[in-house]
Amino acid sequence: MPATGIHVLHQSHHVEEQVVDLIPALRAFARTFTSVPFEADDLVQETLFRALRSIDQFEPGTSLKSWLFTIMRNAFRTQYKIRTRESPGNTNCAELPIPMAPPQEWSVLNGELRNALASLTPEHREVLVLVAGFGMSYKEAADICDCAIGTIKSRLSRAREELMVQMHGNPLN
Repeated sequence: MPATGIHVLHQSHHVEEQVVDLIPALRAFARTFTSVPFEADDLVQETLFRALRSIDQFEPGTSLKSWLFTIMRNAFRTQYKIRTRESPGNTNCAELPIPMAPPQEWSVLNGELRNALASLTPEHREVLVLVAGFGMSYKEAADICDCAIGTIKSRLSRAREELMVQMHGNPLN
């Protein structure tokens, strides 16, 4: 039976509600691309704008999270190309966080982990966050990164080893 206009409208509204539910995951994924909070928020906003503008292109039955992460990755790449071309200059020192000693051990470890993650190559960090952080399958990560599953496995292995060296100073072996 063909879908009626009302059925399509209801289905679209349901997907929009699911998009809203995924905003925290989008914010977390955006932080893998940039450590500057307002830039991460801008990336989430751009992703949501693009997703809602193209909501009719989402295929029901597929992973909405993967679809949104792919949109975010593409948006980041577009913004990165523009920034590289425009070369706006160095970060304003007023935007840098004020360094201070964290009062609790977990806060120290969190800072060490963030620094270790930031030192990974973007490809390795992205795969580590997708698979280890968000629990995505290799296939989902491969679809988002537009590469083969074997490439995802290789990047993940290297990312884990790099992270171990950064955090503990020795390789996994």
